[in-house]
Amino acid sequence: MPERLPHPGPSFLREQELRVGDRVMHAGMARPVDGPDDWWLVVLWVADDEGVVSFREVGPAAGPPPEPPLLRLGPSFAGSLSGLIREENGRLAIKLTPLVPPDDQARPWRCPLAIRAAFRWEPARAATLRPNQLAEQVLAGFRRSVESLHRP
Repeated sequence: MPERLPHPGPSFLREQELRVGDRVMHAGMARPVDGPDDWWLVVLWVADDEGVVSFREVGPAAGPPPEPPLLRLGPSFAGSLSGLIREENGRLAIKLTPLVPPDDQARPWRCPLAIRAAFRWEPARAATLRPNQLAEQVLAGFRRSVESLHRP
């Protein structure tokens, strides 16, 4: 599988500009769906003019660390949605998986920066937001979290 994918098409919300070093990219998302057991499901990506970029392209300038990028992205993303994500048994109800896993598990940053995300929301907090407002918060949190991957 290549490190990049073709552009996935229009984003459900207006894409958000993302800056890594001197590069400008855009974060986008598919239309969220309500899944089984109250999970809110969405696909998120980062693309430039040539298509979906790889995690390696947003990694630290000194080179990507050995752990998979989602180990760094997950806590930052969850923190950006603090208070919205339901806590269950002492853990936040968030699941992130790469849309396309890396070919070589020893090089986890060499895969497209497109993820499947699943969330269970705090009912009282989520009820105060319209669906598009909730999606906007998710996209903004994803963008900020991806930008933070570049920092060591």
